[in-house]
Amino acid sequence: MKEADKQSESYLFEGMTSIRAVLKSLESPPPGYDRKIERVYFDETKKKARAGELSYLKAMSYKYGFEIIPATPDEISSIALGSTHGGLLMQTSARTIPELDAKTVEDTIPREKRFFVMLEGVEDPYNFGYALRSLWAAGASAAILTRRNWMTAAGVVCRASAGASELMPMFQSDSAGCAEVMRQLGVRIICADMKNSVSIYEADLSFPLLLAVGGEKRGLSRELLDAADEIVRLEYGRDFPAALSAASAATIAGYEVFRQNK
Repeated sequence: MKEADKQSESYLFEGMTSIRAVLKSLESPPPGYDRKIERVYFDETKKKARAGELSYLKAMSYKYGFEIIPATPDEISSIALGSTHGGLLMQTSARTIPELDAKTVEDTIPREKRFFVMLEGVEDPYNFGYALRSLWAAGASAAILTRRNWMTAAGVVCRASAGASELMPMFQSDSAGCAEVMRQLGVRIICADMKNSVSIYEADLSFPLLLAVGGEKRGLSRELLDAADEIVRLEYGRDFPAALSAASAATIAGYEVFRQNK
């Protein structure tokens, strides 16, 4: 049952890394960030070991108006989806992902830092989170999400992304709408795919750009591929017929973008 819950609506953030990411986003909110903290549970048997963190959370609770609730280890286990929480859980409201539009981007993201990413067809919230972690670390300035995305499993995605999913500005759009806004902004569209492609190491990946990466099963939509200024492929060190995971492909592509714009 819990595994099914992970892939449905879940706004439970587990562990201090995820909790800090939510609090940091409240301190310096990305565009449209409206998540509200409802309560924090802590394992009462770890009160002394977690004294410093609990003191910080108590101060934040006064600022943001949430409860801090002691719980037994069994109660924590019954609430948590995973087992790496360290006795700290945070329950929140949903986060609204604003619609992508050119004006909001112009107002919030400087042109010289416009490195957008779009993930399509990623079928697992962990893979989605791992991809966001790598792309955020590589310097991506915002993620464009399809309307069917994994941010309803925000706690799982946050844990997999080491907090990056809460820190990263996000917008939602369909493929055609995203391509249109990128055109309005003068942003080139780079798609990772095989057909009609050039090696990623031979492509011009200078800012501003949108990097689009698809899941290993479904790949990218035809609308996005048709709108691409360039299609790039990832080179393998040997003959290998399988596609890389979205997280692996995003990591390689994201760091080549970083290298070229360093």
